[in-house]
Amino acid sequence: MAHTGAAHSGVVFPEVDGKRSTSALGRAVVADALRDVDPVGAQAAERETTWRQGYLTHYRRLVEAGLLRDGEAAVDIARAGLTSLHTRMRATIPGGGEVPVGEIFGAAGGPTLETATIRGTGRRATELSVPLHGHRLSGDELHRQLDDWTARGVMEPSAAEAVRLVMANPDWLDLSDHRLVVLGAGAEMGPLRAVLAWGGDVVALDLPRPDLWKRVLEVADASAGTLHLPVAAGSSWSAGDLAAHAGADLLHSLPAVAAWLSDLNGPLVLGNYVYADGATNVRVSTAVDVLSAELLRRRDDVSLAFLATPTDVFAVPAEAVDHSTSSYRGPTRAMRLARPALRTLTGGRVLRRNYAPGSDPGINDSLVAQQGPNYALAKRLQRWRATTARRDGVPVSLHVAPPTRTRSVLKNRALASAYAGAHRFGIEVFEPATSNTLMAALLVHDLRTRPRPLSAPWREEAEGAVHGGLWRTAYAPRSALGLAVVIGLGGARG
Repeated sequence: MAHTGAAHSGVVFPEVDGKRSTSALGRAVVADALRDVDPVGAQAAERETTWRQGYLTHYRRLVEAGLLRDGEAAVDIARAGLTSLHTRMRATIPGGGEVPVGEIFGAAGGPTLETATIRGTGRRATELSVPLHGHRLSGDELHRQLDDWTARGVMEPSAAEAVRLVMANPDWLDLSDHRLVVLGAGAEMGPLRAVLAWGGDVVALDLPRPDLWKRVLEVADASAGTLHLPVAAGSSWSAGDLAAHAGADLLHSLPAVAAWLSDLNGPLVLGNYVYADGATNVRVSTAVDVLSAELLRRRDDVSLAFLATPTDVFAVPAEAVDHSTSSYRGPTRAMRLARPALRTLTGGRVLRRNYAPGSDPGINDSLVAQQGPNYALAKRLQRWRATTARRDGVPVSLHVAPPTRTRSVLKNRALASAYAGAHRFGIEVFEPATSNTLMAALLVHDLRTRPRPLSAPWREEAEGAVHGGLWRTAYAPRSALGLAVVIGLGGARG
């Protein structure tokens, strides 16, 4: 869901000293999130003068401070961060003026939406199969692939166990007894295609872009599922031109979208798969979070679903630390020869250990500076909402998704090169089709088993993670990033 709406209408950043500063907003929200739990960390964030470069330290501190009080401090950080964001972000209202973004639902006027429904004509897939390198793996082949990914540290064992449980219960795949709301229906990292193939009932929402909806409608028509989508109330459309009338812009139509979703028969699973470039990512992610809070207020049958990015900071279990430590102590012959010289030449900046041996939990810092503070805030607020919702008794599915060759990644030359060279450090980068199907299977697992909250929020985030190896690689990811880029560039030239 790549939004291109005007930067000064709809959901907008607050004005600070006459301008709308993304850095000022990010710095303030992080400071507010830390204030009660880590006052020194809050002051450090407030005093950061180079936020676009310095944000990495403060996002790590949010996770470290969250480990206090046996990990329950993370709940306070999440609540404070969300409160700060909702208080500071603004929304423009008809007739001019602005209100705190959470108050937009009380604004009068605006368009209304009605529902169009497409029922697919395809045959339902009745077993879990995962596309990989041009083949579809199922049964014993998929079991062997899960064994391989687990042994190499590409996914946590709990993720493989969850996928195996879905394989053993193929009737779970049919989600026609739920309504999965896919916010960001056209996103590469979303479950729409898989859930429709399994015969599911999907409510799709994305921008009013005919090219996008043409692709979505083609997928729906060929599937065994049912697709519901918004169209402007009173508009005249037919099956042949539905793509030209479909969609709604979350940045500018929050009240209409909330009313539309509120009226749908449930239960609803509200899945957040939106993405946009730069500062717009914070705006649309804020819009989704405000919408989520409003629907949770209006309805008692809403579940939430998220995909966390692997390029963030996470507390990870001791088993992952031990795997990483073992890999560091037993490098390949080439790395054993090259590592001392590389570390000496760079003053120890490259190929640092991922963790201090014996850390429990370890702190995996896979933030990538090139992705920027807006991306970090947009993804972190999703984790905050998952944490607070779980503590409020709301069913939540959140899993770390693997590094994936999406268009948004590959258009950044440095990231594309790093992904091309990542395999040299034990990192597996997935194709979108593989990622989507695996993560959709984990969503099915959660909807069918309703996992209970674990002993601490960090454990909930670590459960079922498919991080591509970033948690279990020998080296701190950023300390290997430059070498991965060089290797990737060399491979591209070759």
